[in-house]
Amino acid sequence: MNTENVVLMRMARESLSGKWGLAIGTFVVYLLVIGCIQVLARFFPLSGLIALVIGGPMVLGLAVFALSLARNQEARLEQIFLGFSNFGTAVGAYLLMVVLIILWMLLLIIPGIIAAISYSMTFFIIADDDSIGAMAAIDKSKLMMDGYKWKYFRLGLRFLGWALLCILTLGIGFLWLVPYMQVTMAKFYDDVKYNHIAM
Repeated sequence: MNTENVVLMRMARESLSGKWGLAIGTFVVYLLVIGCIQVLARFFPLSGLIALVIGGPMVLGLAVFALSLARNQEARLEQIFLGFSNFGTAVGAYLLMVVLIILWMLLLIIPGIIAAISYSMTFFIIADDDSIGAMAAIDKSKLMMDGYKWKYFRLGLRFLGWALLCILTLGIGFLWLVPYMQVTMAKFYDDVKYNHIAM
């Protein structure tokens, strides 16, 4: 199964039907937590390090929440904090991804973008398998995305026009767009995972 991007987007909207309030509310809480940490980082030097440490578990929690919505399972706001139950792996994966992407960016912008796309499934993989290590999850993401990077890039481009419209709403539209994107990416992950297993 290699589902077209437009179909993945439609499936994401169907999964979000009747759950937009929960999705938006959860994203707002996520944004407030990340925003507060970033504000603190401007005033307290050590807060920058805290932001890096907190970032991984929060991204993992968001992946858990998005997968629950994408799979039409019970999704709860508190899932965005579940990443802290796998703290070491979440932090390790986050830091490794940041370092690796920066290193690729030092070569050229394009290799950096390709690297970021290659690692894009990492937190969905950890959300699915809490026994996997950080580097193993990154390696698995690279393997899964082999042959799907262009498809993922094109999926991202489909949201570009929506993002521009959201800017015109003074950013309010992002409250709908970001959950929509997250659930679509979760659908993309499940589709690629199925293809990877079937190979």
